[in-house]
Amino acid sequence: MDASIKESVKASDKEAQYDEKAKKLLGHKIILAYILVNTVEEFQGMNPKDVVKYIEGEPYISTVPLDPGMTNTKERKEGSIKETETPEQVIGLNTENSEINEGMIRFDIVFYVRMKDGLTQIIVNIEAQKEEPGKYYILNRAIFYIGRIVSSQKGRDFVKSEYNKMKRVYSIWICMNMKENSLTQIYLAKKDIIGLHDWKGDLELLNIIMIGIAENLPEKEENYELHRLLSALLSSSLEAEEKLDIIEKEYDIPIEDDIREEVEEMCNLSQGIKEKAFEGGYLMGQEEGRESGYAEGKQNGYAEAICMMYKSGLPIEQIAGIIKMSADKVNELVNPDLMD
Repeated sequence: MDASIKESVKASDKEAQYDEKAKKLLGHKIILAYILVNTVEEFQGMNPKDVVKYIEGEPYISTVPLDPGMTNTKERKEGSIKETETPEQVIGLNTENSEINEGMIRFDIVFYVRMKDGLTQIIVNIEAQKEEPGKYYILNRAIFYIGRIVSSQKGRDFVKSEYNKMKRVYSIWICMNMKENSLTQIYLAKKDIIGLHDWKGDLELLNIIMIGIAENLPEKEENYELHRLLSALLSSSLEAEEKLDIIEKEYDIPIEDDIREEVEEMCNLSQGIKEKAFEGGYLMGQEEGRESGYAEGKQNGYAEAICMMYKSGLPIEQIAGIIKMSADKVNELVNPDLMD
């Protein structure tokens, strides 16, 4: 089992805390190992516990900037390297404090993996999304992210024109609240149009993995092993003990104190939002109660609870399902300017 992940960064608002906890949970090496076994061909069929040792150092979580000129910065601020870091720690990735680079876009999780041959390394990036965005195509964003990781290798993993030393990159995107469970790999392919010249190069350098997680917890089946684990881990509806029970008993993952704490805190944050809805009078069992609660809720803080869920990334349809209310009325609360 990997060493305890550092204590979660305390954010200024509940939505940020929820996001940070989710990233920390995904960043545990045993969870990353399950992801690798299901997405990287060289590790397929292996026991995730045997894959943990190939993950080098501690993954960087929300610290590596995406912005050009920052991702491959070699220098670290004095004191930024913790005493607990080992010689295997990933080096070269910029890890400056968030206070210094306020508002900078960052990768969710980035880490290096040593392949089974003991020589080759790959770079893996994990991105978690609460839903498929509507403002842009998520695949376009994934292509941009993987392009930044590839270009940032120059000056860190290779110098000058040593392009043959480029490392293979996997950018893995986990999208929650999808209509169905899915797993898709997107990669470079060659198409000969005229002639059959053998152009030298590694078509496996770029790999985008899209993992769609449906709203409902999938049944315990081999095909959905990874989806069930991720769904249980990040679910907004399961209780903490239900999550821990699935993780420990079905996946044989020892529940250490840090995992238990992160799961419980994430569930408590979600429960806090629901409790505000109760206080606003919305989670009543009868339609009549919901209608009266709607009228009273605007004065009792319910609108705030709805907005919190909406700002945290939950789609209107899912919020409506949680609070047993029509999507139109939820939309009225989160988008008052659009109403008459």
